[in-house]
Amino acid sequence: MNSFWRIASVSCAALLAAAQPQPPPQDKANQRDLKYEENSTATLPAVAVPRGYALIVGIGNYKNLPARAQLEFTEPDADAIYSVLISPEGGNFRAENVHRLTGQQATLANMKRELETWLPSVAKEEDRVVIYFAGHGFISGGRGYLAPYDLDPADIPGTGYSMDALGQVAGARIKSKWKVLLTDACHSGAIAPDAEARALNQSLLDLSRSILSLTAGRDRERSFESKEWGGGHGIFTYYVVKGLEGEADESGDGIVTADELAEYVRRNVREATKGQQNPTSDRGSFDPNMLLAYLPNGLRVGHAPPPVDGTLVFETNMDGVEVFVDGTSRGVVNKGSALRLPGLRPGSHTVQGVKLGYEPDGPRDETVYPGRESTVSIKILVARRRTKAALDQLNEGLGYYNKGFADNYKKAVEHFEKALEIDPTYSQAALYLGRAYNSLFESQKSQAAFRKAIEVDPDYLEARVSLAGVLLDTGAVDEAIRQLNTVVQRDKTNATALYMQAQAYRMKELYAQSIDSARASIHLAPAAAEPHLWLAESLRLSGKYPIASTEYTEYLRLSDFDTGMAGKMNYYVLGFLAGIGKKSRAAQTDTWRDMRSLAYFGLCDAERKQSHFDLGVAYCQKSLAYDPKDPYTHYALALCYAREAAQNGSLETLAAARKHFEVMLDLNGDLEEAKFARQNMKSIDQLLKIR
Repeated sequence: MNSFWRIASVSCAALLAAAQPQPPPQDKANQRDLKYEENSTATLPAVAVPRGYALIVGIGNYKNLPARAQLEFTEPDADAIYSVLISPEGGNFRAENVHRLTGQQATLANMKRELETWLPSVAKEEDRVVIYFAGHGFISGGRGYLAPYDLDPADIPGTGYSMDALGQVAGARIKSKWKVLLTDACHSGAIAPDAEARALNQSLLDLSRSILSLTAGRDRERSFESKEWGGGHGIFTYYVVKGLEGEADESGDGIVTADELAEYVRRNVREATKGQQNPTSDRGSFDPNMLLAYLPNGLRVGHAPPPVDGTLVFETNMDGVEVFVDGTSRGVVNKGSALRLPGLRPGSHTVQGVKLGYEPDGPRDETVYPGRESTVSIKILVARRRTKAALDQLNEGLGYYNKGFADNYKKAVEHFEKALEIDPTYSQAALYLGRAYNSLFESQKSQAAFRKAIEVDPDYLEARVSLAGVLLDTGAVDEAIRQLNTVVQRDKTNATALYMQAQAYRMKELYAQSIDSARASIHLAPAAAEPHLWLAESLRLSGKYPIASTEYTEYLRLSDFDTGMAGKMNYYVLGFLAGIGKKSRAAQTDTWRDMRSLAYFGLCDAERKQSHFDLGVAYCQKSLAYDPKDPYTHYALALCYAREAAQNGSLETLAAARKHFEVMLDLNGDLEEAKFARQNMKSIDQLLKIR
């Protein structure tokens, strides 16, 4: 069986090898192939991003400097800044609005032309302007100079570009509202407003318009470069790029502001160099809310909303039945008079009905759906046969179990085991022992306890369902299906067993059976979210994209709340992500986020398959909001960007594609798709250099 998370292994290298991208080859058979309707409202409102213009200068090999003074990574630094500025997940600059001068192109004459003629002629009042320089900087006569390619070290004032001139151009001649100076040079701190630099460049501090001058270090402070940072960058530029890619977005609103970038770069460079390099900026001379980068569709919006409470309504066959919910008495229900309990958080709750002289009904799990009422029938039928000691141990264990967390689960285990010592036929104690062990991620002990419950009571369907969940978690899909089939044969109204059956069939690529089981589960429990997810998966993998998209949308709608039930064996966790290699069982601390990530990934890949690459981009970004470290999602997003470039010839989207190919390789460079990612990155690099 193919990996659950596998995407088609598609190479866009041929597409990207020429300056004008060509349509990519067709995909191979795809395991995560789905569609979403055109009228989707899943993307967030767009932010108005000001137009941007930029000049990027990077010089490594200087014409007149000795070999020991040459720089290794400044030109790659310039390429990295170019890519992040034009990326739709970065600066959002149009590629034609970003000029580069690297190597021999970066002469004094060319720098003057770009800075003093081009930028002042194109940048308007509401625009953003970025000036970036990576190379040498020198102090001569108490003044700072940036070193062009043709600098003469014997005549620095005559052949260098004066920082005074740079400040005058940025402050007076370029009329834009937002301007940024980024300088990664050995003495670039001379233009920053620290104590020594103030006397040299007072004009920068007197500017009436907003200017952010972010420099690699203080005056006379060395700027470091090394292969340690991103395979070869100056450390200052490395963190500028990471910040503009979103790492500096402290507020999580999808916008990187000037203040956020300055603080992020300053903190990380200082820590990485153990205080030897300290980037500088003047907080008083720029608008702290200046928009430097925008990450569309809110890459960090993946937070669960507050729970929406639901209601359980209890009915019984006898008078005077005491109702317990999660180990707490919630009232007495009589025959013909229901007990209504509103204000319960969504998710699974342990319920029990108790009447003196009779065996209790339960404990068992019942699901509360957000904003809905669910009826629970309590049936008191059998005269008491359990000893009080065994019952007390079970109830003590339930009290700890319902509190959650590892220490409480361990205490619960002790009480459940004591209950079984007192009464080895106590199948309910065995059931909850299995659930407690499962919550501690001890799957073998969990399975043994569930099997004990089934051995004592072969008709204990709840134990079979719980065992199936653990079997799915450990990849024993065939046996899980056998257990679930037994449950469904004996109780065709068991919605939980049917939805898990749908998941198991989907994992075995038995899509028709999966669709039937999921639809049966939905018919019985239309408010449950998960059956819609597995129905969507099997519909998608059957090539029925429009119907699948509706089910994905329904899943996202129904699951738009936080169950707060991480780690428990309940409706929302049973069999989730079982046996598919995406996460270890112990890492499942937030089921809500994991499953929403899966749904949005599916929508992304579906749009890609339908050649709706802009929507695919939006959905993959949504998926990453909930799970930013999934390599397959980064790969799918990179493919969407690359193919969008093929559609419209956009260099901007190629820059974004490269970023996500690179992240995918950093997360897992051993995947089958890694070879295609490397080919694509190489082709993109060549294409961006041509431009």
